[in-house]
Amino acid sequence: MKISVLKPSCNLETVRDGRGGIFTWLPEDPLVEFNMLYFQPGKSRGHHFHPEFNEYFLVVDGSGVMVTRDSPDSPEEQIHMSRGSCVRTPMGVSHAFFAITAVTAIAMLSKKWDDCKPPIVRVEDLQGDK
Repeated sequence: MKISVLKPSCNLETVRDGRGGIFTWLPEDPLVEFNMLYFQPGKSRGHHFHPEFNEYFLVVDGSGVMVTRDSPDSPEEQIHMSRGSCVRTPMGVSHAFFAITAVTAIAMLSKKWDDCKPPIVRVEDLQGDK
């Protein structure tokens, strides 16, 4: 399985009425926990996979690159992310996020972090430079 990009829908009436807009993402998994993450420019988080939950990652502000590898033998793939970008990372898929600018993001999980044994498994194969 690969990381997938989620595209939001928008009720255009929420834009046409002049108040702004409402954008909606529909996850395929029930979500039970969410976390706010802050990244400094040039820094990264990740270099791991989750054996017990799927993770949704929504960029609230800033821009960066999500780097992923489906298996140790597969090539790295990159997804540019900026405000409003959302991806779903399935269990077992290695990933890391590299901030280009300061980034605020929300990570949403399909299982509570504290209920997982272990919640993450570290990998060293995502460099973001291939």
